[in-house]
Amino acid sequence: MIALFALLFAQAAPARVLTLEEAQRVAQERQPQLRAARGNTQAAEGRVEQSRSGLLPQLSAVASFDRTTNNFLFRPGVAARTGVTTSWDSINVFDTSVTLSQLVWDFGQTSNRWRAFQASARATADQERSTWLQLVLQVRTAFFNAVANKELLAVARETLTNQRNHLTQIEGFVQEGTRAPIDLSQARADFANAQVQVINSVNAYQRSKILLNQAMGVEGPIDYEVANEALPPQSGEDGALDPLLAAALEARPEIASATEQVKAQQLLIKSARGAYAPSIAAGATFVSAAETGSNYLGWNAAAGVTLTWNLFQGGFTTGLVHEAEGNLGFAAAQLDVLRQQVRVDVDQALLAIRAAKGALSSARDALVAARQRLTLAEGRYQNGSGSVIELGDAQIAAAAAAAQVVQTDFVLATARAQLLWALGRA
Repeated sequence: MIALFALLFAQAAPARVLTLEEAQRVAQERQPQLRAARGNTQAAEGRVEQSRSGLLPQLSAVASFDRTTNNFLFRPGVAARTGVTTSWDSINVFDTSVTLSQLVWDFGQTSNRWRAFQASARATADQERSTWLQLVLQVRTAFFNAVANKELLAVARETLTNQRNHLTQIEGFVQEGTRAPIDLSQARADFANAQVQVINSVNAYQRSKILLNQAMGVEGPIDYEVANEALPPQSGEDGALDPLLAAALEARPEIASATEQVKAQQLLIKSARGAYAPSIAAGATFVSAAETGSNYLGWNAAAGVTLTWNLFQGGFTTGLVHEAEGNLGFAAAQLDVLRQQVRVDVDQALLAIRAAKGALSSARDALVAARQRLTLAEGRYQNGSGSVIELGDAQIAAAAAAAQVVQTDFVLATARAQLLWALGRA
């Protein structure tokens, strides 16, 4: 029994103490969800660059080599010749050409598409920030859960120590004949139950650190202790809802992202409608040719303006417009849904904080009363006026009251973390 008792209290010296600030920093560096969000932002920025390219000059160069016959080939503007013989004799010909083109005007098709991708990129960046805030909430919740399990383990060990002291005391009373053997049986049962509670608490604490590692994006050991930290009271947590709601709507990245998505769809509608009109482009080409032996064949240059107008595409452009209008309706509705959700998030966080603060005050009062009851029960048992059942009940009540304080502290800490997330604050 002594060996088991020592084992239950054995604690390997931790290599370090993990603070909340460090846990958040590690998550920012190593959480794969955040890296994935950053990749999405980078991809969105790449799509902006692609869409902008249509507004810039397009320059291309082509070089070719041909083994060709030297037969006459009729070309427009060249008079037909007679009496020309044909042969399979061939020569090497090198052709080079450079073409420059520039879109002049397409009634906003390309420019509005570029602006739409810019808005989408901003929306994706806001989504990345939203992912980070969600991860901060997850890390804080996991951290506070580990702190709570650490405190519950301390309560379990304190209870075990108390039960061991009771067991030793009752063993002496029974040996002296002042207490019945049934009291010793009850004390041994209570001590065994306390041992089980410590074992379960150790396991719960270890499992909570595994979940904390997952929240941080860490694949590694859990040979650390969490610091006993909690979030301080937040500004406005005891005030009215409306000021906090206004701040949340201004700061929440989900609202900003949805707003940019609405802008993007509006611009895509303009871009799609631009396809009803023609597009105008200017271009210039320079071509040079030579055959083997540095026999220069000549060059040619051309410049002009091209007007392209898709007069009928079977309703394709109309379909694009209708699709963009439908997407706009969806994006606008999503924005309204998010606004309503933000109100719920802030309201729920405030209610949780206020309830937890009230419950914490009562839980602490209950703990004081339970410890007083335990002290009285111990005194009554020692002087022979109390029973072992009364003593056991008082011990259970004291342990339950201590655990209630720990759990209420956890609820308050997570409620404040929820409020910070609802307000769009890291």
